[in-house]
Amino acid sequence: MSSRPILAATHPRACSTAFERVFMTRHQTLNTLHEPFGEPFYFGPERMSSRFEDDEATRGKGGFSGLTYKMIFEEIEKAASEGKRVFIKDMALYLVPPEGQKPHIAPTLANAKLPTNKPPFPYETPAEPGNPTIIPKELLEKFHFTFLIRHPKFSIPSYYRCCIPPLLERTGFSPFMPSEAGYKELRVLFDWCKDNGLIGPNACGQDGQDGQDGQKGTEICVIDADDLLDDPEGILTRYCRSVGIEFEPDMLNWNQADYHEFAKKVFDKWDGWHDDALGSNDLKPRKHKKVPKSDEEMYAEWTEKFGKEGADVVKKTVEANVADYDYLRRYAIRI
Repeated sequence: MSSRPILAATHPRACSTAFERVFMTRHQTLNTLHEPFGEPFYFGPERMSSRFEDDEATRGKGGFSGLTYKMIFEEIEKAASEGKRVFIKDMALYLVPPEGQKPHIAPTLANAKLPTNKPPFPYETPAEPGNPTIIPKELLEKFHFTFLIRHPKFSIPSYYRCCIPPLLERTGFSPFMPSEAGYKELRVLFDWCKDNGLIGPNACGQDGQDGQDGQKGTEICVIDADDLLDDPEGILTRYCRSVGIEFEPDMLNWNQADYHEFAKKVFDKWDGWHDDALGSNDLKPRKHKKVPKSDEEMYAEWTEKFGKEGADVVKKTVEANVADYDYLRRYAIRI
């Protein structure tokens, strides 16, 4: 069974932090790293995001402005050296160039000088043939990849809400940028992993088998957030078996002072984004499954919350990402 670092790749607002809290309860056997690639993506000298390009004060505020992608891999190696398996939850969009731009290997991972141009991306380093990311294949191959998705009709309005008052005062993310939805980049990363043998061909929970016993390679392992919320124990039992972690029901409860203190410390760098996960004590099945709503009903809700202009932006962004969600959904764990 694999002992490689697990990288649970996702997109924003996929209930991924609640998912992460499950594995934070296993602190005796797992080292969990919370979205480590976000700092170099947004703030560092190799940043790909344009969000804070003209806001040097924000880039420097958290002490992240000097962080490079190489430093993050050094952090991962250090975590792995402590005798525990590493569990990372992070956004695929932090590894794949935004808005369909051509990839170039991050300079510090290519033994090149840091960029001096502003914005620093695109880098002057070459791309790896066929590799859509800024990370060399030899590093990506070290991870055990899994994937977490959520329908954009839920994730996009949740993200939009974080980019307007009152949450804006804490997140600092303004304006809302549709390019940060993250589905396209997640699909690109997923397909590359599948096409290059990092995952597959078997899919967890879809062929009557779980785990890797008697199988060659790493299973395709995709969780849909709504399935997770409806049946946490069922989905996580399958997931854990697939990645080689022993599932125990008490992983679904973190109502202990030390768990809460650790989570607050870890999540503090992204103020305003993780309130629900921080305020939770456990992950229980929803009492009632979500009742499907028509597109018209959803649009009416968005209009009430965000006004017509905001609702139109949300609607357009949702529609732009449904196809990628549907594609990834085909591989999701079935119970």
